[in-house]
Amino acid sequence: MSLPRFLLDILEKQYGNEKLLEIIEGYNDKRYVTFRANTLKTDFIEVEKKLDELQIEYEKVAWSKEAFIVKNIKENDLRKLDIYKDGEIYLQSLSSMLPPIILKPKEEADILDMTAAPGGKTTQMAALSKNKSHITACEMNKIRLEKLKYNIEKQGATCVFIMQKDSRQIDDFFSFDQILLDAPCSGSGTLENDSKNEQFTPKLLEKSIKSQEALLKKAIKVLKPGGELVYSTCSIISRENEEILKKVLNKTNTKIVPIEIEGIEQIPRLPTSIEGTICVKPNKRYEGFFVAKIIKDNG
Repeated sequence: MSLPRFLLDILEKQYGNEKLLEIIEGYNDKRYVTFRANTLKTDFIEVEKKLDELQIEYEKVAWSKEAFIVKNIKENDLRKLDIYKDGEIYLQSLSSMLPPIILKPKEEADILDMTAAPGGKTTQMAALSKNKSHITACEMNKIRLEKLKYNIEKQGATCVFIMQKDSRQIDDFFSFDQILLDAPCSGSGTLENDSKNEQFTPKLLEKSIKSQEALLKKAIKVLKPGGELVYSTCSIISRENEEILKKVLNKTNTKIVPIEIEGIEQIPRLPTSIEGTICVKPNKRYEGFFVAKIIKDNG
């Protein structure tokens, strides 16, 4: 496998050799196809029935009734099914389903999705709030914005307002009850054994860190007092996760809230240096992922 030497050095220094070997094993595992039932168009019971009729093997996870792991069908074949074409299911990694579930989007809440495309988490938040929240979905890239529009329409997420905007440039007079910041990152948690990983470079890492810091600062500015923010990345490198949080949050009236969801004990995890945060360890079912929940004080 062509894992960059500099990445292995970072991970060994951060986690130690034993954990590094576990991470490499996770990179080498071929991940199962996963998706969630779109409750704006169906429910998990109906999806289970249709999978049973098609003789598709699946397993569930403890932390979401809507999440499915399928084992005897490839992604391309899944895309040919009516349940996919009709928007009843959305192909999404298990790890990326976690941030919206942890945020718990509220009905009637003003919610900001800072980096929304292609729309998996945006439409998931719409479903979790039964289309009764007010979601502003930001995306600055025009091509990615079109993909976002397509998925929002296909999934029936009618509570979403799309804005072509770099979230770092949002006017400070905006204010939101809840914010999802799934920050652009190096992707160190998503590497696979059948990829050359040529795009994973020190330059990408440094660019990601700079962007993450600016986005997090903006998120805190436009978050209402008492509001909730979920910060996530598909990286397992602490410089993109805990170190960003420590650098930014220390200068603000915010605090980390321990993540508590039912079934959390089943998620494979790596150690973190901030209590209450989650770093998902890559394996057959999960991509490497980091999630933190933050609350802004009322003061």
